[in-house]
Amino acid sequence: MSTAAARKRVGVLISGRGSNMVSLAEAARGPDYPAEIALVISNIPDVAGLDRARGFGIATATIDHRPFGKDREAFERAVDELLRVNQIDLLVLAGFMRILTPWFVKRWEGRMINIHPSLLPLFKGTHTHRQALEAGVAEHGCSVHFVVPELDAGPVILQAKVPVLPGDDEDLLSARVLVEEHKLYPAALAEVASGRARLVDGVVVRG
Repeated sequence: MSTAAARKRVGVLISGRGSNMVSLAEAARGPDYPAEIALVISNIPDVAGLDRARGFGIATATIDHRPFGKDREAFERAVDELLRVNQIDLLVLAGFMRILTPWFVKRWEGRMINIHPSLLPLFKGTHTHRQALEAGVAEHGCSVHFVVPELDAGPVILQAKVPVLPGDDEDLLSARVLVEEHKLYPAALAEVASGRARLVDGVVVRG
């Protein structure tokens, strides 16, 4: 089987500019990269990330969550159907601003990853850079993890660290972390797509 034929088909869920999606799409252009970005879905119409994806020749779709009201699972079933029709193997969350239900997480268990701007298990949730500054830590960073029902609690695949420097504010620290995110996410996706990192019984198994 050729390398191209063996590549995993990846779906990316976004809600905005899609900067991490772009880093993945750029990495996937490499002939030896084990995944292709096959579909980008946004839950918000007309976000910049959709245009950026189309610039790479990636298929895009919008499934607006608002008509589903409070029925989060109905929205997720529509997303899941689109992923199935497009024969998606792996799912990547890239600035997707929706909390997923246990139904969806279980359906994609071991095949869905997320990037979080902290060194998990530190600073879960939002405003992670503010949390890091208020805590006075010497190091901050980002983590790619498998998604589990508990928010930001999945087993970590890879992490990248940055120093917290004197004079840092949220914007400066965020920018430094984002540089690392754009390198870390393609590396972590390659680990999962190649089978070098797998989720087995709640832990990451290597090799």
